[in-house]
Amino acid sequence: MHPAASVIFFTTASGAGYGLLFLLGLAGAGGLAPGGLGFALVGLASALGLITAGLLASTFHLGRPERAWRALSQWRSSWLSREGVAAVATYLPAGLFGIGWVCLGETGGLWGAFGLLASLGAVATVACTGMIYASLPTIRQWRHPLTVPVYLAVALYTGALWMTLLTAAFGGAADTFLWLSVAAGIAVAALKLAYWRSIDSATPATTAGSATGLGHLGRVRLLEAPTTSRNYVMREMGYRIARKHATKLRLIAGGVGVGAALVLLLIAAAVGGGGAVLALFLAALAGSAGAVVERWLFFAEATHVVTTYYGAEAA
Repeated sequence: MHPAASVIFFTTASGAGYGLLFLLGLAGAGGLAPGGLGFALVGLASALGLITAGLLASTFHLGRPERAWRALSQWRSSWLSREGVAAVATYLPAGLFGIGWVCLGETGGLWGAFGLLASLGAVATVACTGMIYASLPTIRQWRHPLTVPVYLAVALYTGALWMTLLTAAFGGAADTFLWLSVAAGIAVAALKLAYWRSIDSATPATTAGSATGLGHLGRVRLLEAPTTSRNYVMREMGYRIARKHATKLRLIAGGVGVGAALVLLLIAAAVGGGGAVLALFLAALAGSAGAVVERWLFFAEATHVVTTYYGAEAA
């Protein structure tokens, strides 16, 4: 599948935003966040800013962005619609939680409940995003049991990295979030390794023979192209990445996004002070960059069954 920049930005930016919002809701209600107006304002603005920027970017991939609101009406049958409903619904408790925290300086009681609801909304929205892809039987790399767990883990990991940075920058006790980031990074690495091994070793779900119903006759190959020029299906669904490039990008995603970030987190834990804040900032950048590469590969390595009608022998 062709990796659309708008969708990659949407899933990584909003994922980090929802991960950060999830932790802010829990930390605020649990009394783990630094006190003061500054942290509340910057933290919530960062989370909601990333979420909003990602959601707006997602509309750029639509043919008629001004009609995006119509997708919300299909929530009974569409995971895309459910994602939209969950995203919009999450703004309400997040906004009320922000009012209590920023304007009133309160994160307990009813305001804390709003924070917990915002955290639940963040999890639900990211899960719906993952299900958009996991529910598609036409792309075997997406219809995979690890698709949704990976989406959730990456969101938690990137959100935790930024939460650790913000907590340290505002003088809070960042150790809890730092070690959460380490654990989430290890989980992301383990899940992605299992996912990549699985899709590499899996038998293609569809072949040219099964797609045409002629497989019982032997090997089926395309005799002549169905079109004389490259069309939309071939551009968007017939995108291919060479195995050697995919391997390099996997190493970059793991090495930079997890390996380098975890080393920087450990350095921050060891040095403390201003040096720790700098290391945490670099760790958050590295983790986010790795998430972008991972998400690009998620799309680029996917093969749609329709390509078997355009020359591919299997998908």
